[in-house]
Amino acid sequence: MLLIVDFAPLSQKQKIMTTVSIIYFSGTGHTAKLAEAVAKGSSSVAGVKTNLIAINGADIVKGRYANNSVLAQLDASDAIIFGTPTYMGGPAAQFKAFADATAERWYHRAWKDKIGAGFTVSNGPSGDKLSTLHSLFTLAAQHGMIWVGFSETPNEKGVNRLSSYSGVMALAGQEPVDVAPNEADKLTGEILGQRVATITAKFKS
Repeated sequence: MLLIVDFAPLSQKQKIMTTVSIIYFSGTGHTAKLAEAVAKGSSSVAGVKTNLIAINGADIVKGRYANNSVLAQLDASDAIIFGTPTYMGGPAAQFKAFADATAERWYHRAWKDKIGAGFTVSNGPSGDKLSTLHSLFTLAAQHGMIWVGFSETPNEKGVNRLSSYSGVMALAGQEPVDVAPNEADKLTGEILGQRVATITAKFKS
């Protein structure tokens, strides 16, 4: 039997920090609220640093996303959680511009074996949100990332009320951002963030 004992000093172990980055686009503020909930869940895990990064329209020039500092932040992350509203059955154009800008990372396999996950918001209970989540999963798969889905079944608190396991789905239309996504959807996002952070920390260690 092989026994492996870690003799690293406690102070050295404590220096190991897991970084989770949430990169998202929000057109009306609803996706931003869900992103904040995901970040809250990720930040609740000890030893995890969470970056909340918005995709800004100003970074898209002639249809191309160009923000090297953001891409460098993602390069340095152990996990990346993607977020976008569902527009016309897929990710927002602004998010797709960002995704296309990661091609150089794809070529160099810079994100291989990072943890990935995703969330989306749209006006309908379905709204073809599944198509968007599958687009996010495919983006992660192209990069060789390891996808983390949602594990909780629907419960009395409204968690996962739209029954999505590929990632988190939330419902919001024209309501003010303090109304939608509702508390149940934000709690669902929070659980996703916590799950990703916990799994990433275990994977890294």
